[in-house]
Amino acid sequence: MNKLKPSRLVVGIKLLQIFFWNEAKVFAVGGETCSRSYLSHTKMNCAMQNDSQVIEDINKIIPPLTYSQHKGQAGRIGIVGGSEEYTGAPYFAAISALKVGADLAHVFCPSAASPVIKSYSPELIVHPLLDKEDDLTAIKDWLPRLGSVVIGPGLGRLSSTMQTVKDIIAELKELSTPIVIDADGLFLVTQDPDVILGYKRAILTPNVVEFRRLANAMNIEARNDDPVQETIDLSKALGDVTIVRKGKVDIIAHGDQVLKVTEDGSPRRCGGQGDLLSGSMATFAFWAYKNETKVTANPGAVAAYGACMLTKKCASLAFVKYGRSTTTTDLIAEIHTVFEGTFEIFSNKNL
Repeated sequence: MNKLKPSRLVVGIKLLQIFFWNEAKVFAVGGETCSRSYLSHTKMNCAMQNDSQVIEDINKIIPPLTYSQHKGQAGRIGIVGGSEEYTGAPYFAAISALKVGADLAHVFCPSAASPVIKSYSPELIVHPLLDKEDDLTAIKDWLPRLGSVVIGPGLGRLSSTMQTVKDIIAELKELSTPIVIDADGLFLVTQDPDVILGYKRAILTPNVVEFRRLANAMNIEARNDDPVQETIDLSKALGDVTIVRKGKVDIIAHGDQVLKVTEDGSPRRCGGQGDLLSGSMATFAFWAYKNETKVTANPGAVAAYGACMLTKKCASLAFVKYGRSTTTTDLIAEIHTVFEGTFEIFSNKNL
């Protein structure tokens, strides 16, 4: 009998790990060790949720696949981003939102970016409106139809675009729409924190550099020895928005409530992985806020946890297959496998 090649064997082991993952991570919290990923940093106790309970919350918000559903019920996601130089980022965010399970993805971008983004996939609805003279008026007509919106992928930093985005955010706040802010959207918040201050349905996803800029803008004292408290401080300073501090361990803070995603990702840091994260997070955010009475944790934190876990597992599985050659397209190809294995393997909701 032919033996499996080592690479295939490793892939098989990884698949088994994904499909049978249900073990809570153990980590130290303020001198205590507890099997918890959801905790109150202030109380320093273990009377909160473990990993399996967070996954259970996520399972509660995932819409069932039934023949009675109609298009749009699982989510219409908006992506505000793209520029002449950066067309890949909004595509990655939008296609990831669809692959996770949203029904429709709308990309709002400048005219120069529109034909390029359209050429990537016929699945996306692309609106070349961000640089139109009456751009806000045209975009406002679409906003009430969207279940959640990502701000920032590939957006660029033109002052005219930034002003339009400010106006879009103001409209979304009036509609109580969940907002995920990444990349150049975070630059906007750094320049003008009031744009999102106190909006509790906002989720910000800074990397290490973006986090430091935001913390400096909000006069947050650096706590290199206590990144959890530093993340809590930033969340509170911005009025209890959800902060997703990306890193080897993702730290998610909504006020005093904290989630940690300790799942291994990938040592391959190719561009676009943050766009997969933000797009998938937007879909989870729509589901979470639509079903917020079903979850025990904050809906934004639940959505962030689901997207971080998904992204890290996709990165891990893709890296096993492709190693140094891994790109974000390879990660996106793993979404179905990881989603089913992590969130739906024990679910009877699907036909």
